[in-house]
Amino acid sequence: VQLVESGGGLVQTGGSLRLSCAASGLTFSYYDMGWFRQAPGKEREFVAAIRWSGRNTYYADSVKGRFTISRDNAKSTVYLQMNSLKPEDTAVYYCGADLGAGYQANRDLAALDYRYWGQGTQVTVSS
Repeated sequence: VQLVESGGGLVQTGGSLRLSCAASGLTFSYYDMGWFRQAPGKEREFVAAIRWSGRNTYYADSVKGRFTISRDNAKSTVYLQMNSLKPEDTAVYYCGADLGAGYQANRDLAALDYRYWGQGTQVTVSS
């Protein structure tokens, strides 16, 4: 299984970026997907998640209304559209995948111990 993030970079405050996470080696449509981030000196934190069915999405309070998670099962890719970026959004962003089909429909994707992780992509927001 491989998860490859892309789309990070340097952007000014108020700008936008779209992160992608391309998955291979798994049946993507059966997997819950999450985005997390880790800033220097801080623990990794939940950003957003989407269930394998695509019916439900979840966001950290800090990004609600600014970030949107989506998935394209035909491309085995999950996206994170980030708008109105702030300097505090600066971090390495990681995507995680965990088999969702057949599991509890309401398990907490923010607290889930994801089975697979990507290598991360750096997002830097300048003030």
